[in-house]
Amino acid sequence: MQAINNQQQNKNNTIVGIIGSGAMGIGIAQVAASAGFQVILFDNNLSTLNLAKENLDSTLKKLVEKNKITALFAQEIINNIKFAREITEFNNCNLIIEAVIENLDVKQKLFSELELIVPLNCIIASNTSSFSITSIAAACKSPERVIGIHFFNPAPLMPLVEIIPAITTKSEITTAAKNIIDLWGKVTVLVKDTPGFIVNRLARSFYGEAIRIYEEGIADFATIDWSMKTLGAFKMGPFELMDFIGNDINYKVTESVWTQFFYEPRFKPSLTQKRMFEANWFGRKTGRGYYNYAQGHVPPSPIIDEKLNTYIFDRIIAMLVNEAIDSFYLQLASKEDLDLAMIKGVNYPKGLLKWADDLGLQNVLDTLNNLYQLYNEERYRPSVLLKTMVQNKKTFY
Repeated sequence: MQAINNQQQNKNNTIVGIIGSGAMGIGIAQVAASAGFQVILFDNNLSTLNLAKENLDSTLKKLVEKNKITALFAQEIINNIKFAREITEFNNCNLIIEAVIENLDVKQKLFSELELIVPLNCIIASNTSSFSITSIAAACKSPERVIGIHFFNPAPLMPLVEIIPAITTKSEITTAAKNIIDLWGKVTVLVKDTPGFIVNRLARSFYGEAIRIYEEGIADFATIDWSMKTLGAFKMGPFELMDFIGNDINYKVTESVWTQFFYEPRFKPSLTQKRMFEANWFGRKTGRGYYNYAQGHVPPSPIIDEKLNTYIFDRIIAMLVNEAIDSFYLQLASKEDLDLAMIKGVNYPKGLLKWADDLGLQNVLDTLNNLYQLYNEERYRPSVLLKTMVQNKKTFY
């Protein structure tokens, strides 16, 4: 393990292997190569690998044209990446990051194969956003060196990376992995191996409660989005953001988190999400989602009504804050990392625990209690920590 720690101090000696040359794989490779690390990008599909190289060349060319980087630096990035079709080329790697299809069987088979190739001190990481790191590590004879390193798309632009040790991961592996990603200029947060980790868990309420408000006929997409952007200073409303991410991805993540939490009501998917998925209305990439992106189509106008807009904001933000408080109560992460993750991972205007203090914990609790009394549904139950903090007149900061 000392060898790994020494390599962190000298990036030129650290060789990084990336598995999968899709958008995420090539993005991670670009990040590592830009930081001066030697990268081996592997894909057994030659056409996908060639396309990845073409896309990287195009991306770097645009950055040069915009004076974001120099032509010399662009060439250095290219020189730092080796495109490989044989997985055996990972035999000298110090860190492997897997970024393949979200299929547990595929990942487990891949990790067990990697163990036979990579050095004994090599860290083996998954970029999964939906599977337990512990379940992936279980396929390995040495699960103690397996960890989650979760980037956000597009990896070169999104600053946040979640570091997720499995329950079997050695502490020195966690430290080593975090230090390497820190050297890449990323903002790292440490999170417990639970469904959705930080960002995808906490963000469920932003989408789920917005859809619930729509399904009840309280407000349309445009009005809900306007309320959150205007009153909450969110850069995008929930429906705009779902269309931007892709409703296929968003629905599958919601379904995955819900099932992995043993059908916890707070994470329950909606029929609206399911119908969008079934209709292939995935959002911007298909030209249709919650909004119509056809050329010349006029977007709908929101209803601007102070009472309605405030109700929408109060309801959604209370659910978001409650989930953050409950995550802290269950020791998912530190309060600082919980707040940092939402700012750097999904561009929230402030951390949710800081927001809880600003709103007033009593006000958040009152909103949730009113919803719970009205609907008598467990999705609206306040966190135990929220109730005790209000009782003891405490704040997070």
